[in-house]
Amino acid sequence: MPDIRPRRRTLLASAATLPLLLATVGCRSSDAFTGPDPLAGRPRPAPDVVMLAAVIAAEEDLIGLYRTALAGDSAATARSRDLPALLAQHEQHLTRLRARLIQPPGAATAAASPRPQAKASAAAPERVTIARLRAAERASAAGLVRRLATTEPALAQLLASIAASDATHVAVLGG
Repeated sequence: MPDIRPRRRTLLASAATLPLLLATVGCRSSDAFTGPDPLAGRPRPAPDVVMLAAVIAAEEDLIGLYRTALAGDSAATARSRDLPALLAQHEQHLTRLRARLIQPPGAATAAASPRPQAKASAAAPERVTIARLRAAERASAAGLVRRLATTEPALAQLLASIAASDATHVAVLGG
């Protein structure tokens, strides 16, 4: 009776030719299952994640303006006792926005890592007036309202709340 068990040479030959056979047939990992190809790298972030990262960046820029205004020696800016309170509200907004941004480990974005402040390290400090803060608050409120139609309801509620706060900041700043 012949030995039916495969021989060692047969197994080694099969193991060596299988990858070549798969490569010539054109088998890809995405053909084996449905869903994203795990060999294609990280998938692009969802539109809501991109939008949220942009809103976080805009809020960081607004906070930077307030900090520059408070650090500056402009008489009109220095007289405003409301700026620290407004800055604190923007910092709260940023905290809430960052809490909504969930990213996989190892994903680096502008919102997750602190952005360099090249403007703050310039030789001559930038002058930020109340009028400039008012214009920035108006632009922020308008931008957030424009995003509401394409945002999921829970996030839209947060953006609407921040937009309303920005609009009240315009009034506090004399606009």
